[in-house]
Amino acid sequence: MSDRKVDQMLVERAQKGEQKAFELLMSKYQRRLVRLVTRFVKDEHEVNDVVQEAMIKAYRALPNFRGESAFYTWLYRIGINTAKNFLVDSGKRPFISAEAANEEGDILDLADQVADHHTPEAEMINREILQTVEAAIANLPDDLRKAITLREMDGLSYEEIAQIMDCPIGTVRSRIFRAREVIAKDLRPLLETSEDQRW
Repeated sequence: MSDRKVDQMLVERAQKGEQKAFELLMSKYQRRLVRLVTRFVKDEHEVNDVVQEAMIKAYRALPNFRGESAFYTWLYRIGINTAKNFLVDSGKRPFISAEAANEEGDILDLADQVADHHTPEAEMINREILQTVEAAIANLPDDLRKAITLREMDGLSYEEIAQIMDCPIGTVRSRIFRAREVIAKDLRPLLETSEDQRW
């Protein structure tokens, strides 16, 4: 049985009032939801609060889930919206951690730009690159930041991102392209690359 079918079965059981089914869904996706929220919120306690609120919202909205998208795509959309609302309500700017940017390979395969990663100079350059990427992502418009974060840091497909962001795939591709262009522009002085260099 596929992962999506298992999720759908658990959703149906939870919609009929079976609390354990919802708990299984949440335990399955809680770590991924925490990882997602930590892309935007810096403080660990605030991350936990946002995740908890997102799970409560998911529970309340569960009767309206129709299975048109994968459950985790639906849950991610709730998580992103909850994080966004938290940031707006608290007047905080989104935070993208260097660790998050580097957790599954540098966001734009930037490590390959440095020949020896273990020298003090290379480590300093890597830190500068990560800080530049972090700053560039944090300063992106909300729609571009979400798209590039879901693609590069969370590894979601264009289709999944389109479902989460509730927009056409072409729009997702455009947003990711524009985000990459902004990040590349900020990185060119550090990497000494030409304007026609693409990542």
